[in-house]
Amino acid sequence: MTTWNLQGTRCHLLICNGGSCMREQGEEVTVAIREEIARLKADKLIHTTRTRCNGRCLDACVVIAYPQGLWYKDMTPESGQQLVRKLVAGEMLESNLVYVFELEAVATGVSVTGVDKA
Repeated sequence: MTTWNLQGTRCHLLICNGGSCMREQGEEVTVAIREEIARLKADKLIHTTRTRCNGRCLDACVVIAYPQGLWYKDMTPESGQQLVRKLVAGEMLESNLVYVFELEAVATGVSVTGVDKA
């Protein structure tokens, strides 16, 4: 198994490949993102990981960018390519942004609208 050198990585994309996201082009989004990273030669800047359910099924297909803490919804292959271009430029894809993780929100107990964990 390969161990990637993550030195220089600026962003880690967690691409949901859970059931709902797969029904909403999750595989195609994953391929498009990875192809755009390769096309832009951004392999050292952006790392990707397929995940299982990220718990935002109504937002399918979901992609999360860390350490920025940006959650994107309704991702398509085209918006996936746009996301990669934006990240390379140090920007966010505002059209699909559903949530921004902020440490202040965690400290104050502010939560994203949705189902509370028990």
